[in-house]
Amino acid sequence: MLSVFLAHTDEMFRNYYGSEALAALERVAQVRRNTTGRHLAGRDLAEAASGCAVIVSDRMTPGEAETFAHAPDLVAFLRCAVDIRTIDLAAASAAGVLVTRATPGFADSVAELAVGMMVDLARGIGRATAAYHRGEMPEIRMGRQLAGATLGILGYGVIGRRLAAIARAMRMRVVVADPYVAPDDPAIGHAALHDVLAQSDFVVCLVVANDQTENLLDARAFAAMKRGAFFVNLARGNLVDEGALLGALDAGPLAGAAMDVGRAPDQMPTPALAAHPKVIATPHIGGLTPQAAQHQAFDTVRQVEALARGRIPPGAVNPEAAHRLKRIGIAA
Repeated sequence: MLSVFLAHTDEMFRNYYGSEALAALERVAQVRRNTTGRHLAGRDLAEAASGCAVIVSDRMTPGEAETFAHAPDLVAFLRCAVDIRTIDLAAASAAGVLVTRATPGFADSVAELAVGMMVDLARGIGRATAAYHRGEMPEIRMGRQLAGATLGILGYGVIGRRLAAIARAMRMRVVVADPYVAPDDPAIGHAALHDVLAQSDFVVCLVVANDQTENLLDARAFAAMKRGAFFVNLARGNLVDEGALLGALDAGPLAGAAMDVGRAPDQMPTPALAAHPKVIATPHIGGLTPQAAQHQAFDTVRQVEALARGRIPPGAVNPEAAHRLKRIGIAA
């Protein structure tokens, strides 16, 4: 059987892997758990996984060049997440190590959180609840209705498509900004970024994070938004110029913002920004539901199973460079 090192700490294991996936993994491989109580990286990860052909990594476990350089037995590095930006793909390929990613099984979970955030921004549920918890009478404020409002979706991937369907069912007008994908539904609009920002009452950012989209939402972008609009970020913190967002909240057009991501560790909201009175923030829980977590955990189980059967697994990123696969009978 293949030997597998599961890099998740106990907390990450509880939230993002689970006993059912572990039991399934143990049916196809010999599994060794991370028992250090900390997130491993570099040479420490290589040494902890010594003798293992496969590392299954959570999003907090990077795939660094030092790991690949000091893990002579390693054949494959599997990411139990979609985002592989913290994996040094060039170093893995140079070492002949296969890298894989999971599929996005969190579309429903994240889209539902987006709806919840929009409702809270529009109706002040969290603000009123916090006042009651402090023993105070909340200020009674006029709310906003989602039905009839315009939702701008930035990035029309799997989450964007799911959110659009929900919003349409709620009788919102939907317009999408995505330079690579156009909606099939003629009832969903498609326009350039700043045009979408200018006409939307709610903007939900679901853009892929890369070098080209760094600080995509800058001062010029926020200035283009309607006065009284709301901004929601469920993608990545590096898409947003946080100084510009603060300016848009304090003196610019925004009536409020919500975020599940930011520039703090583990892609969490930056505490100073999350503390702003016009901000709703959650600690990167968009995909934290049993269904979403199990989906990606079981993706890694299927990948290990494929490797054990001599096949290149689904989600393989660099199979053409992974010459170490020959060790387990797979021609790269």
